[in-house]
Amino acid sequence: MKKLKNSELNRLDIPSFKEKEKTALVIILDNIRSLNNIGSVFRTSDAFLIEKIYLCGITAKPPHKDIHKTALGSTESVAWEYEENTLELVKTLQKNGYIAVSIEQADNSIKLQDFTIDKAKKYAIIMGNEVKGVQQEVVSESDFCVEIPQFGTKHSLNISVTTGIVIWDLFKKFRWND
Repeated sequence: MKKLKNSELNRLDIPSFKEKEKTALVIILDNIRSLNNIGSVFRTSDAFLIEKIYLCGITAKPPHKDIHKTALGSTESVAWEYEENTLELVKTLQKNGYIAVSIEQADNSIKLQDFTIDKAKKYAIIMGNEVKGVQQEVVSESDFCVEIPQFGTKHSLNISVTTGIVIWDLFKKFRWND
C-alpha cells in the first residue's frame, strides 16, 4: 500500500462541486459558539455533498479566520445561509417538505443506527449549542429526535464529531442501504 498524493485523489473543483448532485440533507447549526466547530461542519459537509448549511442565532458566519482554519476553503463550496431564528427556519423547511431531525438526547429519541430514512424525502438535521444542545422549542417542533448511543462516563460528544458521525451514517443510508 502507498499513500495517495493530492493529485491522485480526483478532487472536484468548486464549480464542479456546485454542479454535483447533492445529498438530500441540510444542516442547521443552532447557536454554535465555536468557530472551529463551524469550520469543521463545513468541511464534513463538503466531503459528503451536503445541500446547504444554515447558521442560526449566535452561530458565526464566514468569512472568519477561525472558521477558515478548519473549513479549509469549504465555505466557498458548500452553500450556506444565515437565519436568526432557528424555530422559524425549521417551520419553513417543514412547509417545504423537509423532515426536521434534532440530534439530541431526549425521551423517545431514536438511536442513530435504528433511524431509517425515506430516500424520496429531504432532511434538515439540527445540531445544538455546545453546552445547552438544541433549543427545547426546536426539539418540540422536530419530526424526530435522534441520538448517538454512548457507553462511557461522558454522555456528550463535540458538535463537530457528532455532525460527522450523523452525516456519514445518513449519507450511507441515502447512497448504499436499501
